[in-house]
Amino acid sequence: MTSTILLQAGGSGASGIMGFLPMILIIVVFYFFMIRPQMKKAKDHKKYIEELKVNDRVVTTAGIHGRIVEISETTFLVDVGGGVKIRFDKSAVALEASKALNTPPKA
Repeated sequence: MTSTILLQAGGSGASGIMGFLPMILIIVVFYFFMIRPQMKKAKDHKKYIEELKVNDRVVTTAGIHGRIVEISETTFLVDVGGGVKIRFDKSAVALEASKALNTPPKA
């Protein structure tokens, strides 16, 4: 009787670890498919914003198209046409749309 109790107690330790294995796998999959790509996208956006210069064409997250006239530490002054200039925060520049504007069309 005593040996039966000891065997049951020893077996529950291994099944406890196996119980956490699905949760660990979910966390790993979540990291590689959700968190890591988002961090890469944020890093690319930051790099793109740092590389922008005067006369680059941009599209803001609000959908406003314009040309950069002036760059300060945290903002851009964007000429939207007709002599209208609007100041935007650097984070308001949409990465993909602005890249598409600044790449020449393929022949």
